[in-house]
Amino acid sequence: MEFTWRYDHATPRKLRSALKMSGVTSSLMKVAIYHGGQMLINGEPKWAVDLVQPGDEYSIVIPPEEANDHVDESTAPITIAYEDRDFLVLNKPAGVATVPAHNVPVADSLVNRVKYYYRERDYENQVTHVATRLDKDTSGLVVFPKHRFAHAVLDRQLKRHEVKKNYYALVSGHLHTQHGYIDAPIRRDPASFVKREVAPDGKDSVTEYWLAQAQAERSLVRIRLHTGRTHQIRVHFSFLGHPLVGDEMYGAPAGSPLIDRQALHCYWMQFYSPFKEQFITVTAPLPADFAAAIKEF
Repeated sequence: MEFTWRYDHATPRKLRSALKMSGVTSSLMKVAIYHGGQMLINGEPKWAVDLVQPGDEYSIVIPPEEANDHVDESTAPITIAYEDRDFLVLNKPAGVATVPAHNVPVADSLVNRVKYYYRERDYENQVTHVATRLDKDTSGLVVFPKHRFAHAVLDRQLKRHEVKKNYYALVSGHLHTQHGYIDAPIRRDPASFVKREVAPDGKDSVTEYWLAQAQAERSLVRIRLHTGRTHQIRVHFSFLGHPLVGDEMYGAPAGSPLIDRQALHCYWMQFYSPFKEQFITVTAPLPADFAAAIKEF
């Protein structure tokens, strides 16, 4: 796969510096140099120290990525919310894991489904890179970068908190605050391998929310994550005393008549594609079970 830019600066620059300026990491350059790729100036193979002149085109060619034989395929369907050459965004249903779990009888995560999807379409890159994840019983948008470069780009944006994700959640009780921030550090619960908890020695975690509708027993909120800790929304609203409806792990009553999972859905996402030089905005409608749970509002 080849990526090309035009050098529009007035001063010559080494090829490696020009590539870094365009978002190419050192590890990607190593792949190009040592594993069958190339670096080019005006279509000709060059070394990293060769100079790029004003007006030149410079490129990196990254070799195809072979599928991991240890990952099974699944023919189960996927719902595509967005796809281009570089990114695949899926609308994940509740009850499906994002990545394969150990010791399960059937490997049927999104990763397994995407592997089959890539092979069926004979894509040049067959590795299923995962950039964002959702809990098994949370529905909504998940991003699969379709090659190493796209994964590096999105990983950098995630570390800088530049990927924006909005959720809807149905929480227990009547929220009175119209707009709020939950700034409470999160760590792993020492008594559990799975659960998280708010604690002073946890990692910085910030959740912003807006009250959409409220009744005496439950409230619908829109949420923007400013950090991406495991179970962050679930932990933060439990910490407020308003656990998500259906979220028994974090304190909601068992057996909710409204929904049989935590009522959480990632409905909106935005990130920047340097390949298209534009922001990509993706939405996912509420699934049927969540929509049914809020019909009474």
